[in-house]
Amino acid sequence: MSKLFNNQSLLRPTASEHRSSRLNSSGIPANSLFQSARRQSSSFYGSSLRAGKIKLGVAGARRSFIFTPRAVLAMDPPSEQLAGKFNLDGNIEMQVFVSNSSASSIAQVDIQINYSSDSLHLHWGVIRDRQEKWVLPSSQPDGSRNYKNRALRSPFMKSDSNSYIKIAIDDPAIQAIEFLVVDEAQNKWLKNNGQNFHVEIPMREKLTVPNVSVPEELVQIQAYLRWERNGKQMYTPEKEKEEYEAARFELLEKVARGTSIEDLRATMTNKNDTREIKEPSVSQKENNLPDDLVQKQAYVRWEKAGKPNFSPEQQQREFEKAREELQAELGKGVSVDEIRKKIGKGEIKTKVSKQPQNTRYFSSEVIQRKGRDLMQLINKHAAKSAEDKASTSVEGKNSIEPKVLKAVELFAKEKEEQDGVTVLNKKIFKLADKELLVLVTKPGGKMKVHLATDFEEPVTLHWALSKKAGEWLEPPPTVLPPGSVALKEAAETQLKNESSAELSYLVQSFEIEIEEDIFVGMPFVLLSNGRWIKNNGADFYIEFSRGSKHVQKDAGDGTGTAKALLDKIAEMESEAQKSFMHRFNIAADLMDKAKDAGELGFAGILVWMRFMATRQLIWNKNYNVKPREISKAQDRLTDLLQDIFSSNPQNQELLRMIMSTVGRGGEGDVGQRIRDEILVIQRKNECKGGMMEEWHQKLHNNTSPDDVIICQALIDYIKSDFDMSVYWKTLNENGITKERILSYDRAIHSEPNFRRDQRDGLLHDLGNYLRTLKAVHSGADLESAITNCMGYKSEGQGFMVGVQINPIPGLPSGFPELLRFVLKHVEDKNVEALVEGLLEARQELRPLLFKSSNRLRDLLFLDIALDSTVRTAIERGYEDLNNAGSEKIMYFITLVLENLALSSDDNEDLVYCLKEWKHALSMSNSKSHHWALYSKSVLDRTRLALASKAEWYQQVLQPSAEYLGSLLGVDQGALNIFTEEIIRAGSAAALSTLLNRLDPVLRQTAHLGSWQVISPVEAVGYVVVVDELLTVQHKTYNIPTILVAKRVKGEEEIPDGAVALLTPDMPDVLSHVSVRARNSKVCFATCFDPDILANLQAYEGKLLRLKPTSADIVYSELKEGELADSNSTNLTEGSPSPIKLVRKEFNGRYAISSEEFTSEMVGAKSRNISYLKGKVPTWIGIPTSVALPFGVFEKVLSEDSNQEVANKLQLLKKNLGEELSALKEIRQTVLQLTAPPQLVQELKTKMQSSGMPWPGDEGEQRWDQAWMAIKKVWASKWNERAYFSTRKVKLDHDYLCMAVLVQEVINADYAFVIHTTNPSSGDSSEIYAEVVKGLGETLVGAYPGRALSFICKKNDLNSPQVLGYPSKPIGLFIRRSIIFRSDSNGEDLEGYAGAGLYDSVPMDEEEKVVLDYSSDPLITDEKFRRSILSSIARAGSAIEELYGSAQDIEGVVRDGNVYVVQTRPQV
Repeated sequence: MSKLFNNQSLLRPTASEHRSSRLNSSGIPANSLFQSARRQSSSFYGSSLRAGKIKLGVAGARRSFIFTPRAVLAMDPPSEQLAGKFNLDGNIEMQVFVSNSSASSIAQVDIQINYSSDSLHLHWGVIRDRQEKWVLPSSQPDGSRNYKNRALRSPFMKSDSNSYIKIAIDDPAIQAIEFLVVDEAQNKWLKNNGQNFHVEIPMREKLTVPNVSVPEELVQIQAYLRWERNGKQMYTPEKEKEEYEAARFELLEKVARGTSIEDLRATMTNKNDTREIKEPSVSQKENNLPDDLVQKQAYVRWEKAGKPNFSPEQQQREFEKAREELQAELGKGVSVDEIRKKIGKGEIKTKVSKQPQNTRYFSSEVIQRKGRDLMQLINKHAAKSAEDKASTSVEGKNSIEPKVLKAVELFAKEKEEQDGVTVLNKKIFKLADKELLVLVTKPGGKMKVHLATDFEEPVTLHWALSKKAGEWLEPPPTVLPPGSVALKEAAETQLKNESSAELSYLVQSFEIEIEEDIFVGMPFVLLSNGRWIKNNGADFYIEFSRGSKHVQKDAGDGTGTAKALLDKIAEMESEAQKSFMHRFNIAADLMDKAKDAGELGFAGILVWMRFMATRQLIWNKNYNVKPREISKAQDRLTDLLQDIFSSNPQNQELLRMIMSTVGRGGEGDVGQRIRDEILVIQRKNECKGGMMEEWHQKLHNNTSPDDVIICQALIDYIKSDFDMSVYWKTLNENGITKERILSYDRAIHSEPNFRRDQRDGLLHDLGNYLRTLKAVHSGADLESAITNCMGYKSEGQGFMVGVQINPIPGLPSGFPELLRFVLKHVEDKNVEALVEGLLEARQELRPLLFKSSNRLRDLLFLDIALDSTVRTAIERGYEDLNNAGSEKIMYFITLVLENLALSSDDNEDLVYCLKEWKHALSMSNSKSHHWALYSKSVLDRTRLALASKAEWYQQVLQPSAEYLGSLLGVDQGALNIFTEEIIRAGSAAALSTLLNRLDPVLRQTAHLGSWQVISPVEAVGYVVVVDELLTVQHKTYNIPTILVAKRVKGEEEIPDGAVALLTPDMPDVLSHVSVRARNSKVCFATCFDPDILANLQAYEGKLLRLKPTSADIVYSELKEGELADSNSTNLTEGSPSPIKLVRKEFNGRYAISSEEFTSEMVGAKSRNISYLKGKVPTWIGIPTSVALPFGVFEKVLSEDSNQEVANKLQLLKKNLGEELSALKEIRQTVLQLTAPPQLVQELKTKMQSSGMPWPGDEGEQRWDQAWMAIKKVWASKWNERAYFSTRKVKLDHDYLCMAVLVQEVINADYAFVIHTTNPSSGDSSEIYAEVVKGLGETLVGAYPGRALSFICKKNDLNSPQVLGYPSKPIGLFIRRSIIFRSDSNGEDLEGYAGAGLYDSVPMDEEEKVVLDYSSDPLITDEKFRRSILSSIARAGSAIEELYGSAQDIEGVVRDGNVYVVQTRPQV
């Protein structure tokens, strides 16, 4: 039998497929052979001679029995002999040592080779009983595998550039070991002159097998383990019997070495028990141990086991094991006092099993949340919109100078124009204060590569071509520019000087032309003045085809950004790259500029810090800086941020996000501890070489947030029983690749390589060190944040020595207990109680965040950490919600929404959504028959709130990301999704996921419609059906295309040429594809009805028109010729329209009363109002009206005082055919008209005589407001929508005349629109109406969300039936005022939908109010709702009866009274 020894992992199965992902070590130092593979020194034996018997260990997952090196060496020191020294394959040397103890039957074979590879294996077997055929040892070492039942394959362990393997031979019948060495990755075999290596094993004493019996159940287990190790072969009955007896013999051998039957049973029946098997002690001192020491040691064991919940029986066993450990110390001659000191220092060696994580599926502990008024959560500190800020700040549009292109940019511009084709790839590399451009084009079917730099010194290009990425191949001779030198696998070309007098640039350039398409890219480096110039230490590489990559966009002009600040950041980036200290100090220096720029300034700093945090920028470049200097710079920046936070309540959300990208830092020893404590770890745990030394050098040179992840990876690696794949998994999942750790100034080449006896000490010390790293680098780490707020004091050994952090004064009563609850439950699987505790903590903390304090920074980092933990907890709880009922999902929505509101500046809409969800929950609990219908409206409103928040992020952050990213050379792909990634990292993404889970449930319960419209854009195109959007996302459609995709995941792009995307999938409203659809004005909707979807698919190849509303999509087939007509900007002239406009003339009067309204004077809108007055029931109010009749606009324009305006309008109208952009200028020109005195006087007289207030009575400014509103109504004749509408039906736009209806505004509680025939069903027996809160502009205008909708049978007007509750977040309200309504002759034409094309303008601006439906009686009071809706229905019925035809009616409700402001025939 044999065993493989390695100090890194004795119990871990090391599968070779995992090893392939490890770092390769390059170079083989001649003087370093076997340095780290040497056996332990003789001093080890001195303290081990007491033990007269061998200790045996228990295997891990494979349950194989392993002789540990310590167990073997606890014998008389063996004599080690050099059995052979071999020179292999040139400079590879291998040595084989064999050691044997005179008192043992165990021999050890130690093979050492100066060759390093992750895939190096020993291919071996043993010779037994003088047979030539290899025998496979029955107890196989960890990591070994059975190779075709003919040999074993066992992995070598790496140590720097060397490899070693140790094999223990404990079967006296084995006379020799034979082997070959194989590098599996390269299929490279190392042999002994073509033969096997053969090493004789010295004769050993045979064990005397005791005459005892081993229980049969143990023999059966051992036989099963042997069968597993032998590859689970099919045995014949004879072989099975042979194996059974061999298993019995193995167990008897173990008993012969001193293992008791009880210990055998314990270890074999508990594969997770990693205790050492205790052999009989030679001598054991029976000293009395104080119980308090045993209790302390038991506590240490409990801590190391992960603080499990032990049963009373387990507690007693742990107590006895602790006593045994202390007695073992006594047996070594250690005194009781010395034991007491060693316990305090954690130096008593103990071996415990890490207990399974104490996952709490059900917690009896819950947080009793305080009842709070949710209205107290509201923040109304809304900053200016991005557009306003950009246009008004000194950093905005008005201050932006035209961009001055640099030399390489001018070169690129000229080449792009010369080649006249789409750029395939373009990249500008920043090289200190110089730039390097690579431009790839494809004119005339040939690939062109241009390279240019503004270096002044001569530059040589060392380059190649690649058939696969990164490959270096010698370029074909036909490609080489003149003067090039061909080398092996490369070429060298001197760059030539190139200039342009026209564009004023001077560069050094290079150009090649490639006909073959077999090359995919070009690797290169530069050589100047004997210095090699690389891309951050790596080769430059440019792809020839953009593929999935994104071509770097031009930086643009910085519109919508704090441009001057971003330019300064770009200028300072080369300095910032030196170290974190430099970057944080520069950021602190720029904060005054950011404050001056306001929202956009803070957005710029956030973008820059986010680029840093996501490793888009260089962290450290040729600069050695002490950790305490980094920590001090962090401290300076975060101290400054906390002060700005207090004085800028409107920008606190951005400031929080900036802080989350920066560690807490700290003065004094906070950063220095990083440097000092790694030395403590190395010294205490005897791990001063290899990876730990390389990491130590990195930490001393320039620590970074990567170190937090490296430390966690080491902990995970050790906890996994030294599974190297776990180490790399932790690194890779957190963005650290092999290439990255090799790119550090102090690169980490090696993998961790710890001994088993180092496990407990390393876990203890690395756990402490992780807290130190997080205290500096991880502001959002919960444990560190709590410690900094609650206070900390330690006199520990080497970690946080003497550190004292005072608790923050004035924390709320009970707050510490609340935080302890959070920490206790932070890993619970059932996350509900945890999230409640986290939110309660945030609510308790919130008032303190609005007070200035020198410890505000610590409170902010705690709040950020609590916020982050809520998000991770919710994501962990998704699985439990898979089968949860709607009420549970709704409750979780309230929790996430509360968290989002607590983190947002302008959160009024979110708070009202939260209130509505709580109302929806109460409706559900009370079994209200409308609960699902109401909940669906709240869900829709919440989605709108999320979309609004996403839009804000997009407007504020994305322009800065694109501008600064272009200046800094950030990957374009990262820039494209910059804002999306920020959104998805927050609570909004978790909330959206929960809404998606609930939506189908509510739709089904409430019997709702078939569509979820994500981007409501009208579209016309040809239907194309695809299985997955992913398969066509990079395609270009040459005709307008409506895509019907069966699967849309959310991460895809929308193909060029697609005008609509319809799918049965329900992607997140914040997903990439949803954002793209809205930004690109592409119709995007989810269809829940399979029949509708099948019908749409049946239209494949046909031309369809899609007309979406907020809740539905109406589609119809068009004829082939109608595609052009559907585009209003590409209309063709044809036959005259059958619809005619009659030009209206000025009749000599500037103003008329309602009694004078005729078809020659005003439009149908005014006439209908006049007709209603006195004819409808008295309980229906009709507002008093006057009008400026047809022709007044033309009369005013003809006045001498307006001659200049008239001339300009005439010129603009002439150019309108070619320059449609002139529409906006026409509207602006109309606003320059002055009012004739006669108009002012006549309008004043008519208004006063009708009982209406005259604006001029309140001052000249009020009349100016009224006059501006009148002109805006006239100017709306040239709205784009209205103008194209008349062109489409070939109406003469000059014949369109505009009267202005003047009415007193009724400050409405509610506004409504009635269709007296249900437009959806065509049912004339029922009325359909929609109601909104406030003025009706939100109903008829482009305001998001749905109105309350209902139907009412005309024969039962007192029983309205609600179809949907409102989701519109905004209501419009106004003071007592005047409204000027458009009333054109184009609105009267039969067959032409002219209504609603033109503007109605109030004299005063409406106030936008965020609506709280949870307190609106129309929603909460069923009796009130029935009364209001019935009154609206009755008014519609009365007016329809008056006209004798179906009517489209607009009106308002004020104090329960109904007013009708407009009616027209229903179309």
